Amino acid sequence: MSFLLATLVVAATPGTGVVYTLSAALSRGRRAGLIAAVGCTLALVPHLVAVGTGLAALMHTSPTAFDVVRYLGVGYLLYLAWVTARDRSGFAAADDPVARPARQVIISAVLVNLLNPKPMLFLLAFLPQFVPTDAPDSTPQMLLHGAVFMLVTLVVFAAYGILAGVMRERVLARARLTERIRHAFAGSFVVLGLSLLFSGR
Repeated sequence: MSFLLATLVVAATPGTGVVYTLSAALSRGRRAGLIAAVGCTLALVPHLVAVGTGLAALMHTSPTAFDVVRYLGVGYLLYLAWVTARDRSGFAAADDPVARPARQVIISAVLVNLLNPKPMLFLLAFLPQFVPTDAPDSTPQMLLHGAVFMLVTLVVFAAYGILAGVMRERVLARARLTERIRHAFAGSFVVLGLSLLFSGR
């Protein structure tokens, strides 16, 4: 129960994945938000594999490896900020917004979380609190806890996406508010990128 509660708090805390999911849902609708939630959750698979195989520990001890992933993540977040600031087509009050292919949404969502080394290092510190690494069945238990973590993340992110999708028409019917929201998301990606840039391991 303590693991579930901790996982729920972690998943619900606004971060890069939540911001991207909300942005996708508000700009392109509920379907895009759900697809983004799936993509952000899929990005946890490599992080969990890295934790299970010891690659995350290497990332933690290697400043070079950490910085390479971090700079790629910063660059991608700033790219998302630029695209969001320029893209007016999605943030428009329309019954049928211009849809992005599901593959593009998933790829963007995966890259948002994959190019951020923080989730990997967080899982490296988080999971051993509930699964002793010296236990004889530590690997299956780690996989089980990782699967639960992914499931909770998917449910929470999907809830964010559905809620934003439901609110979309009401929000985007107000042109001035729409512009502010678009700029707010662009600014959020900039802030997240700068936070990642200046963060330590």
